Amino acid sequence: MKRFFVPALAAFGLLMSSCAPKTAPVVGVAKFVSHPALDALEKGIVDEISSVRKDVRFDLQNANADMGTAAQIAQRFKSSKVKVAVGIATPTAQAMANAIKDIPVVYSAVTDPVSAGLVASLDKGGPNVTGTSDMTPVREQLDLLLSLKPKARVGHLYNAGEANSVKLAELVQAYCAEKGLAFVPATVTNSSEVRQALLSIAGRVDGVYLGNDNTVFSAISAVTEICNERKLPLVTADPSSAETMPVLAALGFDYYAMGRSTGKIVLRVLAGEKTADIPAYFAKDPSEMALVLNKDVAAAVGVTIPADLEARASLVIEGGAARRK
Repeated sequence: MKRFFVPALAAFGLLMSSCAPKTAPVVGVAKFVSHPALDALEKGIVDEISSVRKDVRFDLQNANADMGTAAQIAQRFKSSKVKVAVGIATPTAQAMANAIKDIPVVYSAVTDPVSAGLVASLDKGGPNVTGTSDMTPVREQLDLLLSLKPKARVGHLYNAGEANSVKLAELVQAYCAEKGLAFVPATVTNSSEVRQALLSIAGRVDGVYLGNDNTVFSAISAVTEICNERKLPLVTADPSSAETMPVLAALGFDYYAMGRSTGKIVLRVLAGEKTADIPAYFAKDPSEMALVLNKDVAAAVGVTIPADLEARASLVIEGGAARRK
C-alpha cells in the first residue's frame, strides 16, 4: 500500500495547489488524526481527484485527535467556501456535517453513518452529505484471532467517545457472548491513555483485538510493544499499520483504495450530482481487502500460523522482509 504524509501546520494543514490557478475550486480534506490508515485515505482521495480534475486545489487538514480543532477546521472550510468538504473518520465527518449546511460534505471511513447522525438511511445520501463507510468485518477478524489463539479471553481497546468505536465494541461483545468467550474491554479518551489501559487488562486476556479506532491506532506502537512483551497475539482491522509495525495479523480494508472510492464520490459531486442521490458506499470487492501476517511476531509470541491462513494472505512478513502475493 502506498504511503503519504502531510504534516499539520499548527492547528491547520496545507493548501496543495499543484499547477491549478488560484481561482480553481478547493476541496477541503480533514482527517481526525495522522496514522497509516487515515494517511492512506487522504492520499487516495487526492490521487483520485487529481487524476481527473487538474484544476482542483486541496486544503489538507489534521485535527490531531482533538474535537475542538475538528470544529475549527469545519468553520474554516465553511468560511472559505470550499467546493466540497471531506471528513475522514467519524469525529471529523460529524464536525463537518454539524457546521456546514450549504456546501456538500463527503464522509470517509465512517463505520456507521446512520448511528453517527450523518444520514438518515444507507440507501441514499442526505441533503448535503454522503460518503463511504468502513464497517469492518468484525466476525472475520475475531475468527482470525481464534484461529491463532483458540478460546482466547479477548481484550479490546477503544475510545468510548467515538461513535464508530462504541458500535464495534457492541459487535465484539456479542461475538464473544455467542462463542462463550470472555470479553475484556478497556476504554480511553485520548492516545496518551492507551498504554495504561492495555496494561490494566493485559494479565486478564489471552489475545487482543483492535477495531478501526482512530485514537488507539494513533498509539499503535505502545500496543504492539506491550502485546509482544506479554506474548499476547494482536489482531487488528488495519493492514496499513501492520505493514510497518510488529502486529501479528491484520485483516481489513485497503484504505488507499477506499480513499480512491471516496475521491470518485467527490468527483461526482463536483460534476453537479446531488448528495441525496448518492447512497453510502461500502467496500465489497476482494481487491479492497488485505490480510497481513507477521511470522516474526508469531514466533516471538509463540503462535503457529496455519498454512491455509498463510496461503490466503496478501502480505507475509518473515525475517524482517515483506513478501506480497
